[in-house]
Amino acid sequence: MLVLSGTLSSQDIHYSQFYNSPLNVNPAKTGIFNGDKRLNLSYRSQWRSVPVPWTTFSGSFDRKFYPKYGKQHFFSFGVLFNYDIQGELTDLNLTNINLTGSWTKMLNENNLFTVGALIGYATRGYDSNSQTWDRQWNGVSFDPSLSPGEVFDSERISFLETGLGLNYRWQKSRRTKLDLGIGGFHIFEPTVSFFNTGNDISLARRISLTGIGSFQLTEKFDLGVNGLYQFQQESKEFIGSLLGKFHVNRNRGKELEVHVGMGWRSGKSWYPVLALQHRQYYVSLNYDVDHTEFGDVHNLTPTSFEVHFNYIMTDVRPKVKVCPIF
Repeated sequence: MLVLSGTLSSQDIHYSQFYNSPLNVNPAKTGIFNGDKRLNLSYRSQWRSVPVPWTTFSGSFDRKFYPKYGKQHFFSFGVLFNYDIQGELTDLNLTNINLTGSWTKMLNENNLFTVGALIGYATRGYDSNSQTWDRQWNGVSFDPSLSPGEVFDSERISFLETGLGLNYRWQKSRRTKLDLGIGGFHIFEPTVSFFNTGNDISLARRISLTGIGSFQLTEKFDLGVNGLYQFQQESKEFIGSLLGKFHVNRNRGKELEVHVGMGWRSGKSWYPVLALQHRQYYVSLNYDVDHTEFGDVHNLTPTSFEVHFNYIMTDVRPKVKVCPIF
């Protein structure tokens, strides 16, 4: 069935906590955070009980650059790395490294508009040696030294990754803010076929719409609201979550927050979220339970979990405030 299909396909990088891997949903989110330098690490383990497991790792670093003249705008640059491996039969894997950049215009003290772009190198491949075939049965036992009689045109391909994005931020205070953005990936729809058939197979554009907000309701409680809608040809996905953010300690140098919430993803998936933020360190966990038709038919409950780490560095600020992103 694998050979007759004519291609190997896979999903794009995605996380339930998409807001903790911002450069994967919109390059215009480069530099849009409260600080000067940011490190993000993300890990997702998906569907190990089926078993057709997915494992995804992402890492990114971005920072702001302020011009010497003109304090109504700033530039940001970042690097984004992704590694994704899927399935037990072929170990289909994707590796890409990208450079991102953005320009942010401060419309006024509370409103900012950002345009961003991404360019990178991606490579996708699989391991044919991990597969077994009927011709390798010698009549008594399996013999891996026998030729499978299968011909593969290519086991690895490489292509150019591109992306564009827009983001609008409204920020009333450090704890009350809202981001609305649109991002597009695979802009030039690169060829990703493993077969030399003459019929090029293109990687379709992926469009993502995001809304990420945090609103201070009381002195020690904030409400986080996050939403993502993305589509890629016939594939569509919606993710939404609500988070309660409890400010346990607000003393300077000892800030401590506990975040508790629940998310939902199209495909009948629910996931609780637990996060801890201490000063500039942030760690978040979630556990997905997927109630899919596949699981119902096979009496399985596919599950996934994610771990995210975030570290933000803030430079010593001059007496004159440069950037209104607190």
